[in-house]
Amino acid sequence: MKKLITIVFLLFCSSYAKAQDLIPTRSVFLELGGAGLPYSFNYDFRFDKTKMDSWGMRVGVGGYATENESFFSLPVMVNKLYGKGPHYFEMGLGMTFFAFDENRYNYSYCANGYYDSTGNYICNTMVNEQYKYEFILPVDGSPSVMGTMNFGYRRVPVDGGFTWRLNLTPIFNNNGFWPLFAGAGFGYAF
Repeated sequence: MKKLITIVFLLFCSSYAKAQDLIPTRSVFLELGGAGLPYSFNYDFRFDKTKMDSWGMRVGVGGYATENESFFSLPVMVNKLYGKGPHYFEMGLGMTFFAFDENRYNYSYCANGYYDSTGNYICNTMVNEQYKYEFILPVDGSPSVMGTMNFGYRRVPVDGGFTWRLNLTPIFNNNGFWPLFAGAGFGYAF
């Protein structure tokens, strides 16, 4: 009987110790700005589940739709955390795939015209143009890809729970580079 109690006690202690060793290497969060562009819902995880200050990855989805326009984004980023819990410096590199409704961006206007003697407007040259969509940088069309970087602060409680982050997120594509885009996020680490 003593052996049985001892074995149960040791199993309980070892499972308790393992539960205490678990660190919150995963999180779900909402980010405004950042890699998702206007906003995104994200899942972040560490490749090494035993270390918080290690390489990881995040995948998200964002977008919106109104009566006149729609936008969809899919941010994917590899990142590395530096520091000790609960404070970490985060660096990352990735890309955001996005699509938007570009049909509403066609428009026409009269380049030069005049009123005739009866008061009717006569257009000499009608110009049809397509508005180029821009999200901070010009975009060639839909779907498209925007490169993203990430430099910022992440707070992850040692035992999990409410987590938040503030990031500088430079974005780039074949039309340019914008270093001053930023993001803020909050969520739950587990």
